[in-house]
Amino acid sequence: MTTTSTATAAQTHEQPRPKRSFSPRTSFYLMVAPALVLFFVFHTVPVIQGVFYSFTDSPGYGTFDFVGLRNYLALFTDARVLHAYGFTFLIAAVATVAVNIIALGIAIGLNARIKWRTTLRGVYFVPNILAILIVGYIFNYLFSNSLPALGEKLGIEWLSTSLLTDASTAWLGIVILAVWQSAAFNIIIYLAGLQTVPTDLYEAAAIDGAGAWRQFRSITFPMIAGFFTINMVLSLKGFLQVFDHIVALTGGGPGTSTESVALLIYKGGFQGGEYGYQSANSVIFFIVIVTLSILQLRFLQKRETSV
Repeated sequence: MTTTSTATAAQTHEQPRPKRSFSPRTSFYLMVAPALVLFFVFHTVPVIQGVFYSFTDSPGYGTFDFVGLRNYLALFTDARVLHAYGFTFLIAAVATVAVNIIALGIAIGLNARIKWRTTLRGVYFVPNILAILIVGYIFNYLFSNSLPALGEKLGIEWLSTSLLTDASTAWLGIVILAVWQSAAFNIIIYLAGLQTVPTDLYEAAAIDGAGAWRQFRSITFPMIAGFFTINMVLSLKGFLQVFDHIVALTGGGPGTSTESVALLIYKGGFQGGEYGYQSANSVIFFIVIVTLSILQLRFLQKRETSV
């Protein structure tokens, strides 16, 4: 009896140990820390190293000497660098305008009550998930073989030769590929914006006799101005960094006529023994992209309030 009572009392006094738990703040830091470490090691450290090497004459290996600002000053007198910047700005400006016009038009069509609307949304997004290099080589074959053969059969002289072999037309092939691949992402963003526009506004406008263009200018575009800003900024930033498209289509040729800044940095830095020089070019290019993005964002945001 006494033994049973003692065992019962012992079991009564034995309480389960509480499980150790972290505070929300500690849990947050534990989850963020791995990503922060990886970002610092694989992004921040290389950036700092790039800035460091931009003040040297390093070829990418071996010894090097500090040259101060000589690399930066030489960039502004280098004809090849200036041409690369001009070509990059041309591609970015034309492609940004074209992709937003096309994407907005397609998004408006997909947002309408048409058959297979959901299926078509998936189809239009396919280019965004394909590897650019693979698609670029396919477009290269089309521009260099299929279209010229078609042009010869139809007797169209300007179509009988490849666009990519002429310096004056090769950039058009790059723009076509870039717009075709990038339109998918823009379409998705515009579709999300169009779904926020109340249908009552269109019904009221139709009763007042407003046509399709008037409805777009007075209702649709003002209501999706924020989505337009996002697409314009992201498109310009992406096209300024155009690289894979050019590698697959022209490789920077004919000559260096289609050489973008990103391709020039890659060629000079990793193949031409200009690691320090092109590191300085990459720093300047980074500043240019950030500056243009900020200016564009501020201008478009001011325009949103005035629409």
